[in-house]
Amino acid sequence: MRDRLFAYAEERFGTKPEYLWKRAPECAVLRCSNNGKWYAIVMDVDGAKLGKPGLGKVFIVNVKCSPMMTGSLLAMKGIFPAYHMNKEGWVSVLLDGSVDEEQLKALFEMSHELAGQSGSGKKLRTEPKEWLIPAAPAMYDVEQDFMRDGTIIWKQTANYIVGDTVYIYMAAPVSAILYKCAAVEVNIPYNYDNGDYHIRKAVRLKLLHRFSREDMPLSAMKELGVSAVRGPRGVPNTLSCKLREICAER
Repeated sequence: MRDRLFAYAEERFGTKPEYLWKRAPECAVLRCSNNGKWYAIVMDVDGAKLGKPGLGKVFIVNVKCSPMMTGSLLAMKGIFPAYHMNKEGWVSVLLDGSVDEEQLKALFEMSHELAGQSGSGKKLRTEPKEWLIPAAPAMYDVEQDFMRDGTIIWKQTANYIVGDTVYIYMAAPVSAILYKCAAVEVNIPYNYDNGDYHIRKAVRLKLLHRFSREDMPLSAMKELGVSAVRGPRGVPNTLSCKLREICAER
């Protein structure tokens, strides 16, 4: 598994393992090419250091994660509080098959993205933003998923942060904005691939408000500055004000 992950890192990010310590010849780090920051550390440790003495000697990889994601990750099999790293922003993952290879790749993706931002000179957004995203009624029954616990998992293809507002536009034959949501969890490693559609990273959206089809159809959206919704996009102020007005009336 370790060798396959190294091969994936080289193919995906163009990075190779660096062996920095003579006293720990099995320990290797992977760095982001843009800023030199570590995004993965592979090492062999005694299971006791992970709170699992029965495991004996095991290989692990430390990966970076959002502090808001740490609790969710630690609930998964084979993932532990980070050994020798900040436990708020890193986790240790077993490389013994407890976590499957696709999930590990998703964790690598997340870690590389987070580490690549750190020290890169790019200021991370902290102010909430409003988004408009499309959904196809024929492909996904949004309403049914919301009925379970008021949240849905959505493929993350934009730079959402917790607290962002996300409006969901249902495509034809509905052709109207039907839902107002809040992003409550972002950058969730997610492994789904049916051959035609794949998800590596997801966002959890909490339902805040349901609109009727007559509240904001595409014809009204065009008058407020939005003529099409083909992917995640920002919400123009004219449309934002009208949507807030509709919500306040209910």
